[in-house]
Amino acid sequence: MKLEPIIVSLLDTDLYKFNMDQVIFHKHTNLNGEYYFRCRNEGVVFTREMFDEINAQIDHLCTLTFRKEELDYLRSIRFIKSDYVEFLRLWRPIRDYVETGLTDAGELSIVVRGPLFSAMQFEIYLLEIVNEVYFRMKYNYDDLIRSAWEKLDEKIKAFQSGRYTFRFAEFGCRRRLSREWQDVVVRRFSRETAACVGTSNVYLAKKYDLTPIGTYAHEFVQMYQGIDSIPLAYTNHYALEDWYDEYRGDNGTALTDTVTTDLFLLDFNRAMVNNFTGVRHDSGDPYEWGEKMIRHYERYGADPRSKLLLFSDSLDFDRAQALYDHFKDRIMVSFGIGTFCSNDTCEKPLNIVIKLQAVNGRAVAKLSDAPGKEMCRDADFLQYLKRSVAFRLEREK
Repeated sequence: MKLEPIIVSLLDTDLYKFNMDQVIFHKHTNLNGEYYFRCRNEGVVFTREMFDEINAQIDHLCTLTFRKEELDYLRSIRFIKSDYVEFLRLWRPIRDYVETGLTDAGELSIVVRGPLFSAMQFEIYLLEIVNEVYFRMKYNYDDLIRSAWEKLDEKIKAFQSGRYTFRFAEFGCRRRLSREWQDVVVRRFSRETAACVGTSNVYLAKKYDLTPIGTYAHEFVQMYQGIDSIPLAYTNHYALEDWYDEYRGDNGTALTDTVTTDLFLLDFNRAMVNNFTGVRHDSGDPYEWGEKMIRHYERYGADPRSKLLLFSDSLDFDRAQALYDHFKDRIMVSFGIGTFCSNDTCEKPLNIVIKLQAVNGRAVAKLSDAPGKEMCRDADFLQYLKRSVAFRLEREK
């Protein structure tokens, strides 16, 4: 079973890939990265046919370049700079950076190695490919689409009836059922409700004249762990400084949990509170986190009602509504909803990730605020990072 090309445009990725890459392009072109694929579901088996199709799709991906109209669109985003767009005119995905493997038991491996400004771009494209190949080749795709339509109809009716009153951005690239289904989801939410404020998918934002939404991911903070001159417990400090220097507050929602939110708050000082429009939640209890952020804003004399809490951790619409009702009168609230938008069918979605695991030959790690979301290939480094974080917290809190 051979599929049509899954990636047909290099814009078919999350905005934050371009945001992060622009900072790397301007400040850290000497960094090399290693990314590793992981499937968190138990018992998932990739067949040899799936593996061959994934490789064929990666081969196709690496034939693509940015078209003139795509570069013009990126240039129209106010914080994307012209020299970076010119770099993208020359850039293309390089196949030699991607290594794939399949065990006899059907365990898929993918490793991306290369200059960080290039290697990092593969993540979303590869996840999109793996998801679509898996679901099209394992299941009756027509049955999946039929169930997805039914569930999408229910969600849209819930917004139209006033059952749901919050606003959200569609964040569904990485775990979507397929390219065509994400297109349907974004089109219908944006046209049939007033709730969808935009999408992280740059291609669909361009297609439907929506706001492309995104700031940075855990990998952006992690990469500073691979820079020799930066103490491990101060990676948030340098990440925030570089981000502000690049964007001057024009692209300012900070992710808090890469090396725990408690450590983040030590670096989220008065200047950063004022310079960033808000913060994003991605692990741990969202209510505790939200209350902690409100207290932090009040500590520095900032009116929480002028700041944004963006929740994005495995949300469905009922959970989002409950969070909205809890916080809406005290602080601005929005949501990034991914899998529940783009892969809600009669079958369980894949929980797959591709994470940065080494920079310039040194291990890097994400700690997060929740057990089980840590990811590091070097147990000794992970323990060293935890000790570094604990030492600074004990000394400075």
